Amino acid sequence: MTVVRSTLPEDARRIAGDALQNTLVDLLGLSLIGKQAHWNIVGPRFRSIHLQLDEVVATARAYSDTVAERSSALGLPPDGRPETIAAAYTLPGPKDGWLRDNEVVALMVETLETSIGRLRDRIDATEKADPVTQDLLIGITAELEKQRWMFEAENWPRD
Repeated sequence: MTVVRSTLPEDARRIAGDALQNTLVDLLGLSLIGKQAHWNIVGPRFRSIHLQLDEVVATARAYSDTVAERSSALGLPPDGRPETIAAAYTLPGPKDGWLRDNEVVALMVETLETSIGRLRDRIDATEKADPVTQDLLIGITAELEKQRWMFEAENWPRD
């Protein structure tokens, strides 16, 4: 049953929908990783990184809502159920237990870098199919690149 009809042709809608759903999974997972690290970080840079993790979580949550609403606008129900996220999520995640501050920084750099690479692939895929979705993905990429840069600067010089 289609409740909302899209103005996009079906092929373009499918491409945009896949890009949006995969981005939703990455963003919701990223917010969970950020919170897990936020709760378990230890070390001399605890406070600054603890607060920076909240920025990543807030960004991921805000963009996940925007991505889900874009999907809905295209007539594609977004799927952010826990079992969907758990089954589809493949970004690097934290180990169990306490996390040293330098481990958290390295994890966030790696996770954000992987997510950004996937977003760039989705930007390419949506270029002709749906420039509106592409524009949204470009904005998300810019923000995640900023977050990645801030984390990478935390471990300079490299440990």
